[in-house]
Amino acid sequence: MSSQPPFNETPPPSPLRQTLLTAVLALAFGFLGAAGWSYSGLGEARTRAFLIGNPDILPQMAQAYEEQEAAKRLAQMGGQVMEPFPGVVLGNPQGSKVLVEFTDYNCPYCEASLKDVNRLIAEDPDLKVVIREWPIFEGSEVASRMALAAGLQGKYRAFHDAMFATKDVETAARAAGLDMDRARADAASEPVSNEIARNLDHARALGFTGTPAWIAGKTPFGGAVGYERLKAAIAQADKTA
Repeated sequence: MSSQPPFNETPPPSPLRQTLLTAVLALAFGFLGAAGWSYSGLGEARTRAFLIGNPDILPQMAQAYEEQEAAKRLAQMGGQVMEPFPGVVLGNPQGSKVLVEFTDYNCPYCEASLKDVNRLIAEDPDLKVVIREWPIFEGSEVASRMALAAGLQGKYRAFHDAMFATKDVETAARAAGLDMDRARADAASEPVSNEIARNLDHARALGFTGTPAWIAGKTPFGGAVGYERLKAAIAQADKTA
């Protein structure tokens, strides 16, 4: 396993986020220039003061724009991304409320989010969490392949938990009680390879830049956003379903 940053380290901004922030700033200060011409500087001064006093509004605007564009792309993709690879689901496999998570076993933010997902599942017996294995960290693909193989044996949850706990593929597979010969064959199979490639395509299409990333209803969003944000997104998706 590769060394990872501590959980409280802030991930670097994505190139897309930086581009959006630049665009938002250009738009805001373009407006300021127009306001200055129209209102002899009064509107410019007030707007500039507001932006300086509320700097968080710019990344919030960029994030809102990212999520809006991702939602448009999700609508164009159809429902395939919401359907799990066989057995690769947490919670109630027949649940009517669906949360999709793109995850990587070497991602510390995914591990930090595990307790939030488990809490949501414990509180809501109608919640289905569809896991999309997206191995983007070095050395993660072996674990993702074995996880999908565990799903084919109906033991995904056991492997998923053991993998985050042990950080070792072989140990986690044995802890989950997998038929190891079958698991190794399935992990190298074409359906598993296709699933990993498909998840990469989904993530790229939605503009995700890292793990964890989520879909609740018609809303894709990224990051270790915490229990409250996830719960609110599921509740909102349920209202609009």
